[in-house]
Amino acid sequence: MTSRLVVIPTRRAHSNHAEVARSIGVDIIAGRYAEGVRLPGDAELTAMFGVSRPVLRESVKTLVAKGLLTTKARVGTVVRERGAWNMFDADVLAWHLDAGIDRRFLNDLAEIRLAVEPRAAALAAARRSEADIAELNRSMERMRREASDSVGFADGDLALHLAVANASGNLFMRSIGNVIEAALRASFLLSAPVETQDRETVLLWHQRIVDAIAGGDAEAATAAMAEVIHNGLRRHEGTAASPTAAPAIPAAAEPGEQS
Repeated sequence: MTSRLVVIPTRRAHSNHAEVARSIGVDIIAGRYAEGVRLPGDAELTAMFGVSRPVLRESVKTLVAKGLLTTKARVGTVVRERGAWNMFDADVLAWHLDAGIDRRFLNDLAEIRLAVEPRAAALAAARRSEADIAELNRSMERMRREASDSVGFADGDLALHLAVANASGNLFMRSIGNVIEAALRASFLLSAPVETQDRETVLLWHQRIVDAIAGGDAEAATAAMAEVIHNGLRRHEGTAASPTAAPAIPAAAEPGEQS
């Protein structure tokens, strides 16, 4: 399934070579340059972007480092297969938001979350501090007072999941949460529980995560986190099945920002 759901504009690059890399990267991710395809030559690309050869070469080096391109003697610059892309690179994730999120992206995101977040919740139940519990409760309060389809609700949801990762005490889990923050925020915006019953279900299971962590119940925290992720994926599938256009969504916040 590759149908586009929504495009979420991200921040623009601050240098010529970074902007060229972003533009080519988005084109690759969107499929305008398919896997195995050779990019146009230097002369064509420098004319297309209005940059010098050194700027273009720096852009290509950036994309090679991120796994999107490879350079071969007597062949040129070729798009690599999707499996080689560094999906934990912040730019690559941002470019997916620029290119448009499809069901495959959402499924892949849900799968990595299921591999990490339930365990993070279990660790949080064993290691949480009073400050961690206070942050979890603040996140729940924000979700309760914000409209379900608002940016504030999605940001409250995101803050809760990042607080769980932080409470786990595991530096790798914290880092994963920070890296995929923009993708999580986009995911939460897309799966907004607009129906009253959906909203109550979302709030109930998020509260169960908080209660289980506060109560030191690792098993309950694991189960509640897994249910939250599965429930979100079910709402995504309903959105993907809809023939109507996705609503406009505000640009993602800068990494590390909480609105």
